[in-house]
Amino acid sequence: MENSQSHTIDFSVIKAEAMRLGFSACGVAAADVVDAETRRIYEQCMAEGRMADMNYLARYPDLRFDPTQLLPGCRTIICVALSYYPRQPLPDDTYQIAYYAYGRDYHEVMRQKLAQLISPLAAAAGITDVSSHFRPCTDTAPMLERYWAVRSGIGFIGRNHTLIIPRLGSYFFLGEVLTTIKPTAASDAPPFVEGRRVRESSCASCHRCIDACPTGALHSDGTFDARRCLSYLTIEHRGPFTPEQADMVSSQPTPYYIYGCDRCQRCCPHNQRAVPTTEPLLQPNQQLYSMTPTRWKQLTREQYQQLFAHSAVKRAKYEGLMRNIECVY
Repeated sequence: MENSQSHTIDFSVIKAEAMRLGFSACGVAAADVVDAETRRIYEQCMAEGRMADMNYLARYPDLRFDPTQLLPGCRTIICVALSYYPRQPLPDDTYQIAYYAYGRDYHEVMRQKLAQLISPLAAAAGITDVSSHFRPCTDTAPMLERYWAVRSGIGFIGRNHTLIIPRLGSYFFLGEVLTTIKPTAASDAPPFVEGRRVRESSCASCHRCIDACPTGALHSDGTFDARRCLSYLTIEHRGPFTPEQADMVSSQPTPYYIYGCDRCQRCCPHNQRAVPTTEPLLQPNQQLYSMTPTRWKQLTREQYQQLFAHSAVKRAKYEGLMRNIECVY
């Protein structure tokens, strides 16, 4: 392995490559152990069952709270954000799917974009053994993505528990590159957001997201209960709904969401300036705009496979999506 201590790179190079690839924000953070308070809150949330049956979130705690174990010699975490906000949302007279699932599966897109970011950085740092010095991560790795995005300076976590980037909002995929290289003067390297430096911002006294959540998943004390979240229920929950779960899904206000839920983001003042994505792979599948409640109800497995090829909607599987549709039809 090459000597990781000998590799450095100027943050301006990272910034330039991130901007060239269409990322809206980029920042760097020194790799370290997650702070004790963040770990305590996370583990308390899991212990109280507020993450429902998403038990995978409790796996690999040593890696989740110490990303340096994900890459030997890791010194830096590069955080980037890619917009998925659609130029044309689905009309309100049909069933809704979350904006992030309009285009190609973000795991595929982010893996490709992060690989494109790593290649020139390795060349600039004089690295040939790329796999020993870089590790790209999407949300499939045990990483606290929002935590590191905050640490890198590109945004803050709002009351709706999304990462909010000042002046741009929260409709972003997050990605990280763990690396053994160290940006020169990393502690002085400001993040960039659309080419500008981030200013401090917050939710202040706004509670619109809490008021907009039809199932009470967001609480005024800052906690979140996935068991009452429509995104969890329509995506992650497996098998039939209990009567209580079915009631939460069926009693949501129109327009009905059958995959995910964007209500806590659509009402957010920070998203008033959201800029539509320019990433070709994230452009909406045009067939979605022709779907009516009746067509959704009559969706066959073959049509599902065609409509959602390379789509994040496959996370719910055909049975899960039809369960959701049956519940609101």
